[in-house]
Amino acid sequence: MFSKILIANRGEIACRVIRTAKRLGIRTVAVYSDADRDALHVALADEAVHIGPAAASDSYLSKEKIIAAAQRTQAEAIHPGYGFLSENADFAEAVETAGLVFIGPSPASIRAMGLKDAAKALMERAGVPVVPGYHGDGQEADFLADQAAAIGFPVLIKARAGGGGKGMRRVDRPEDFEASLEAAKREAKSAFGDDAVLIEKYLVKPRHIEIQVCGDSYGNAVHLFERDCSLQRRHQKVIEEAPAPGMTEEMRSAMGEAAVRAARAIDYRGAGTVEFIADVSDGLSPERFFFMEMNTRLQVEHPVTEAITGVDLVEWQFRVASGEPLPKTQAELAINGWAFEARLYAEDPSRGFLPATGTLSHLRFPQGDVRIDSGVCEGDTVTSHYDPLIAKLTVHAPDRAAALAKLTRGLEQTQVAGTATNLDFLIRLSRQPDFAVGHPDTGLIDRDVEALTSARQPDDAALAIAAIVEAGGFARSDDSDPWLSFGAWQLWGEASRPVTVHFAGGQRRARVIAKGGTLFDVAFDERTIPVRLLEGNDVSRRIEIDGRQSHVDILKISSGVTLFLDGQTHHFHRLDLLDGAEEATSGGDRVIAPMPGLVKIVRVREGDPVTKGQALIVMEAMKMELTLTAARDGVVESLHVGVGDQTSESAVLLSLRPEDAA
Repeated sequence: MFSKILIANRGEIACRVIRTAKRLGIRTVAVYSDADRDALHVALADEAVHIGPAAASDSYLSKEKIIAAAQRTQAEAIHPGYGFLSENADFAEAVETAGLVFIGPSPASIRAMGLKDAAKALMERAGVPVVPGYHGDGQEADFLADQAAAIGFPVLIKARAGGGGKGMRRVDRPEDFEASLEAAKREAKSAFGDDAVLIEKYLVKPRHIEIQVCGDSYGNAVHLFERDCSLQRRHQKVIEEAPAPGMTEEMRSAMGEAAVRAARAIDYRGAGTVEFIADVSDGLSPERFFFMEMNTRLQVEHPVTEAITGVDLVEWQFRVASGEPLPKTQAELAINGWAFEARLYAEDPSRGFLPATGTLSHLRFPQGDVRIDSGVCEGDTVTSHYDPLIAKLTVHAPDRAAALAKLTRGLEQTQVAGTATNLDFLIRLSRQPDFAVGHPDTGLIDRDVEALTSARQPDDAALAIAAIVEAGGFARSDDSDPWLSFGAWQLWGEASRPVTVHFAGGQRRARVIAKGGTLFDVAFDERTIPVRLLEGNDVSRRIEIDGRQSHVDILKISSGVTLFLDGQTHHFHRLDLLDGAEEATSGGDRVIAPMPGLVKIVRVREGDPVTKGQALIVMEAMKMELTLTAARDGVVESLHVGVGDQTSESAVLLSLRPEDAA
């Protein structure tokens, strides 16, 4: 076994690898960029080496700097994590050339699966079923359009290099193919340095089921059963589970054997995942699953496999890389119970899952039997430089219903403030009827996206508490000075204060009436709500609202207040009359950068007429393309950016004027 390893990654996965290394007595070396100088993975490691600026291309993607850091600290091996250089065969080769051990498959295995077209051809020869499509070298736009027509729409354009939904577009109509192909190629070139794509038949009702495999240097290979990763948006996984609902032993055996054949076909060593897509239009069937790709690394969702098998996959990676055989045979592996994993991201579901940035002013995770994998702490800043993952929550229980209930409860007990997140979306998704009964598919989120992502308006209980906070009732309710206390003592009648609470999409006026002690009435136009403050303080209290008791946590910041009540998060802001006045009168005349990013395409020139919804500017941020459109009809009055410009959040990119304006 190794005595010291370097982790060529950051964030959650770096912390995850460190945890197992510490348990095994292995010393760890972290690497960090300028943006990560105070990051959690740096603090947890035994040593840490600075490797460059915030841009990943100058730090976490620098093979030379990472290998030099390993040599400088006398590390024996390098664990790549996932993302960055984890599936880069040249990096794995350079690690071995430097006399170090790459904790992962051989460079040859990575190359064999690195390009999806070549991998599919290899799998066909190995007897693994593949999705019908075009996997050749021809990349001319007209030729690919002809191939798509021959396959039959809908089709899926996929970058042949990389994954994670980058360079991937679904196309339903021939007339949309050209624009989708251009966008997929641009994104693929930016993310992977390779703009080649393949075209596949898009299955109308598919499920994404993958098999965890492991191999060693002695020709042994096993599978650790399946994970269902069908709940996706933009081809990125949201909630994963193991085992797959509805899976039969016949199909599990067929998929497991196919995955092991795939691993053996490339002499695979270490942990990897063979991803399949299953046509479930008539239910799960061992005759209707197809190879998509193999990820030659540890997967983000590996904790659900660990939960149902009792295996530490990172430990297996260490042992195999150090020359040991696999710790267990196939016959010794078994499924125990059910597990779910949910990915908590800094992103705004109500704005098309736009990645978000901000400082985590408040971060609380559930206590008890919920596994938390995170690379951030309260006070950390989510930047535009890297993936906006905040944490993964994994639960395990004897059966699916119990595990799903535990997941929902764990999400409800999670508290985040300081940035937009997908937390409420995850809670709603965990309760979505089709998913709850075990019928997930990759189109589920898109079909129900409005119900899952629409901005939730605060209920009467939240409004009443916010009104009391705004009136000063929480801060004063325990004050011993009667002259300062709101409602504690009055010479003439009851104390009352008019307040207005502001939230996304609206506001409510109320009158807060102090009834004495810790009892208040909150009067809205249509009804009056009695509220009694029970034990606690101005940041955490039990309350009784309309005869029902609950617990509320209150986070106050200069711009407003956040309430965590009954498993929901409610943000209320204080209105700044000087803030946004110009924007409020602009009528959508300005196109604003939603976050820091790079201008990739400008589709219009000054003086051009535009219509509402027309694509104007394409930005790249957090490795994703964002298309910014016109909010209304008009004429381009001025352009403030050009292709290649870096923009800050809220920067004005383009200005419009009405068509009839002089």
